Amino acid sequence: MPYTIAVLPGDGIGPEVVAEGVKVLRAVGERAGRDFELLWGVVGGAAIDQYGTALPPETYALCERADAILVGACGGPKWDDPRAEVRPEQALFALRKGFDLFANLRPVRVFPALVGVSPLKAQVIEGVDLLIVRELTGGLYFGRPSRRWEEEGERRAIDTLPYSEHEICRVLQVAIRLARTRRRKVTSVDKANVLWTSRLWREIATEMAAANPDVQVEHVLVDAMAMHLLRRPRDFDVIVTENMFGDILSDEASLLAGSLGMLPSASINEGPKGLYEPVHGTAPDIAGQQKANPLGTILSVAMLLRFSLGLAAEADAVELAVERVLSAGYRTADIYEEGAVLVSTEQMGTLVAEAVRRGTQGR
Repeated sequence: MPYTIAVLPGDGIGPEVVAEGVKVLRAVGERAGRDFELLWGVVGGAAIDQYGTALPPETYALCERADAILVGACGGPKWDDPRAEVRPEQALFALRKGFDLFANLRPVRVFPALVGVSPLKAQVIEGVDLLIVRELTGGLYFGRPSRRWEEEGERRAIDTLPYSEHEICRVLQVAIRLARTRRRKVTSVDKANVLWTSRLWREIATEMAAANPDVQVEHVLVDAMAMHLLRRPRDFDVIVTENMFGDILSDEASLLAGSLGMLPSASINEGPKGLYEPVHGTAPDIAGQQKANPLGTILSVAMLLRFSLGLAAEADAVELAVERVLSAGYRTADIYEEGAVLVSTEQMGTLVAEAVRRGTQGR
């Protein structure tokens, strides 16, 4: 019986990088004898243009049928009116909420071959291997009321930051569970000196730490974390935090890896269903030019194999193929350095797919 994957290319560079992720997925199928059925759907700005909505019912229905969802990116200047009632990003919010994908996993690993690409010193980033767990379906991005209005001739706006015990407990439990497969350390990030939601977060994190003594849990304020992430990133293993803080910190962490184009992500729930996408956006300035880095998408495919399909060996094969291609000196423009071989989006995907086919399972 085939594994079924919904493929949603999206906007901007989304179709280009997704094409390379699919190329690598097919190489995995050929090498490992796996059958992947792909269900293609329209999402984001492309869906607004075609259907008037960012997430057509037909697209949502095929996502319901799928074992996992692979997304490129959504958005772009064409639809970037803050007053618009229909926006491309609404598709991602609807998928996260619809499938209760409450935990966003963003691994940040510095490949040895890319140490020189980061603007940070080599002695700071060498050996960095951390995982940011971001709560994804609560907080400011979903709180109500959230609106803009005018009153007494003045423009006003409000966003609401709500969190419940249930929402906090379950994402902390994911972080603790994943830490057990790594170095058994969790850093819980909050703003407990200011926000009531963060005080509740810290209280619950403290209780869960006591109930899970085999995992070390520490608390760090978000502003301090922003500094520590760039000064001593090797000290961290699993970092767990609320929605907006996680959004900001994980983008900051791209400096460690050398480029946003290198970062994958997985949005998961308590079951096997997950949504997988690169951390980067649609990059409309380079769309259609074959300059985009597909490795964030390809590494997202590896996460899809591991977390939704349970194919750990195949996931390892993809990650090792990426490492070998980088070690051989191939680079897209965003991670290029003198002496490397500059390749296009398509060429990078082909190189990784070929490395998978040659047989790279296991580390």
